[in-house]
Amino acid sequence: MNKFTVTIERQGDRDYELWKVELKCDTDNSCVYEKSIDKAMVYASNWCKNAKQRAREKDIMNNAIMESIALDRIAGITTSTSDSLD
Repeated sequence: MNKFTVTIERQGDRDYELWKVELKCDTDNSCVYEKSIDKAMVYASNWCKNAKQRAREKDIMNNAIMESIALDRIAGITTSTSDSLD
């Protein structure tokens, strides 16, 4: 279960108003500015709904990086002062 922290606050004056949306959970965070409170709420709702998918994608990327590092070590590409991840 994720715990989400959602902060939505009005930024600017009445002539140029934006809504700042800050979102945090145990695996991710985001900050965007939307032109209306409705758009801010939709963004926040979608972000929370997609949290599990983003976490899975992040895990896949981290695993791919770890496997690349292991393959580089096996192939002898890495040394103590440099690696081949550039």
